[in-house]
Amino acid sequence: MGRLFGTDGARGVANTELTAELAMNIGRAAAMVLISEEVEHPTILIGKDTRRSGDMLEGALIAGLCSVGANVELLGVVPTPAVAYLVGKYNADAGIMISASHNPFEFNGIKIFSSEGTKLPDDLENRIEEIVLDHVVPYSLAKGSDIGTYRYMDNAAEEYIEHLVQSVPVDLEGMEIALDCSNGSSARTAEELFTKLGAKVHVLAAEPDGVNINKDCGSTHIENLCEYVKENKLCCGLAFDGDADRCLAVDENGELVDGDYLIAICANDMKNRGVLKKNAVVGTVMTNMGFNKFCDEKGIKFVSTAVGDRYVLEEMLREGYNIGGEQSGHIILLDYATTGDGQLSGAMILSIMKRTGEKLSELAKVMKRLPQVLINVTVSPKGKLAFYNDKGVKKEIKRVSGILGDSGRILVRVSGTEPLVRVMLEGEKIEEIQKLAEEAAQVVKDRLS
Repeated sequence: MGRLFGTDGARGVANTELTAELAMNIGRAAAMVLISEEVEHPTILIGKDTRRSGDMLEGALIAGLCSVGANVELLGVVPTPAVAYLVGKYNADAGIMISASHNPFEFNGIKIFSSEGTKLPDDLENRIEEIVLDHVVPYSLAKGSDIGTYRYMDNAAEEYIEHLVQSVPVDLEGMEIALDCSNGSSARTAEELFTKLGAKVHVLAAEPDGVNINKDCGSTHIENLCEYVKENKLCCGLAFDGDADRCLAVDENGELVDGDYLIAICANDMKNRGVLKKNAVVGTVMTNMGFNKFCDEKGIKFVSTAVGDRYVLEEMLREGYNIGGEQSGHIILLDYATTGDGQLSGAMILSIMKRTGEKLSELAKVMKRLPQVLINVTVSPKGKLAFYNDKGVKKEIKRVSGILGDSGRILVRVSGTEPLVRVMLEGEKIEEIQKLAEEAAQVVKDRLS
């Protein structure tokens, strides 16, 4: 994890940590690092979610990119995966998404995509950081007619929607669903998409005002969707995060179906249809141990990476796998997309339900989740850095690991996007792991806050 870039781009409180000046310089440095000298005027796409600070950061990025000779095409409010897709469709040299994903509205972020529509590897992000923070080379400012320009792409969202419609192989007619758009990017696309696919849709949290993104809604606050699906007797519900690269589902009984379950359902269906490449699925160290047991039972190879969908994708590309993701709802279906796409994965789950005739609750029985407790501990910036060498925290992790033995595990890690240390325990007895998680979290709080 770098000084600017975490596991999902550069992120911070807008206009305090992520300032307009910093955004401008990230744009300049990104263009210098990503663009070949053979391209006289490279083209960079910019999309954004619905946060109030998005316009400010967009303007700063435009200024930075144009100042080094890049031309900018503005996509407006679109999901993050739309940027990744449209980079290829428009033959652009790079893409930028302005979003802080699932974080509260006061945060914002900058995610950068290569010309292949993939998030940047660590080495390229490090080179951008060195230009912005260490000034290893001066900004290559353009002059006169070499200064870049910008224009609006009015049909960007519609072209992305049409791409998803063409990707889903089944008509969803007869399915009545709820969509929680988190007052974010999917408020621009979800209703039109799922209506075109044939479903009857109930839309929740689709009135963004710049400050209500992720507020008591979406994939991080799924309680309202659970109640709505149950009360209205719908076949299921889908919840997206602020930039719609995540999806969680709710079954017909109002029960949560998280990312691990959704990946298991998709992987099992792909195996049954003979399209699961190398008979493998990629997850992370946070993937529930129940998923490992599902893979063992189905004869599927499970590959684990560090937390972050970028690392999942890197492993998929390196080894030729075509499905992977995270419990949080980032699901990568590489046959159709180069990044996590909440609406695509949600539509695929619906297509499996329609094709098999099974309810979501029945499909979810493909795996059994091991009890899991996750506690997020707010820490100071100094404490976040000290985590890696703190002897007290290490001692506590060793103590808890000894108690759990082979029947469970403890994972303590620094968040890549927030000022948090995450304490996660899994085990067979919920009461035991809850107690141990609280004890470990208290040690982290005492030593790092």
